[in-house]
Amino acid sequence: MTTTPSSRGSSSDAAEMFLRDFHNKGPGRQSVNTERAPLADGRTGYQVLAAEVAGARRVLDLGCADGALLEVLAAAGAEELAGIDLSDQELALARMRPALTCADLRQGRAQELPFADNSFDAVVSHMALMLMHDVDRIAAEAARVLAPDGRLAVAVGGGAVDGQAMSLFLTLARPYFKAASPERSIPRLGDGRARSREGLDELLGPAGFAPVSWDTVVIDLGGTPEQVWDFTTEVFYDMVVLDPEQTASLRAEFLAAAPALLDADGRIPCGMRLNIAATRLLPTHHGAN
Repeated sequence: MTTTPSSRGSSSDAAEMFLRDFHNKGPGRQSVNTERAPLADGRTGYQVLAAEVAGARRVLDLGCADGALLEVLAAAGAEELAGIDLSDQELALARMRPALTCADLRQGRAQELPFADNSFDAVVSHMALMLMHDVDRIAAEAARVLAPDGRLAVAVGGGAVDGQAMSLFLTLARPYFKAASPERSIPRLGDGRARSREGLDELLGPAGFAPVSWDTVVIDLGGTPEQVWDFTTEVFYDMVVLDPEQTASLRAEFLAAAPALLDADGRIPCGMRLNIAATRLLPTHHGAN
């Protein structure tokens, strides 16, 4: 996750290089964090997203990383699974999952999908579409590979829950991020429109999709101050701009302030909103091109 969503003019090449290198250095971290952060009903964000395409037999995951979402889809009954990701190290982990032995996993870009027209009943993306550039092109590619009436479902970050530990972390961290050396800066990631209901409709509508449905859930990232620190620092890409001294200083500030948030169970509450957007390809789209 990044705290600085991009404008439309940012360089996609630099962003993709950063994301590929980041995930090659620490493959699997994002899925571990997602799987240990349930909703109030016990489901993970992957399970919530998978439910939006229940019954789909052929499913493509854009930004599939280590295949954790694809594994959930396989368990839910999807028979033909495919994924695309920038990181070869994430894909190496995905290929090790027994449930994905027959999955079609490819290194590449969502803007240039290496799949035939009408190949899938559903396309999904968990916390990845919001980091991508040229989303208009991704929307057109998703429409191309979907069968008539195919479904598209994406999960995008919805921000920290006010008054909890992630909000505290961001309050403390933003001055550090702004003070970081320019040589350590990261490219701006994604298109800000992909983070809102209205923006997604603007992006997806011209490609032939119906207006999105929109649901917001809260995932629980709470724990001890140290556990919350570890999780949060793995979630935010911005942490790479800090040098070891800045990181140590921020950690000390956070661990000193976090105990004030302790609840009756001795945990630090740390909630993050996850927005689930889902839509269908309108029947009039197929054959229009």
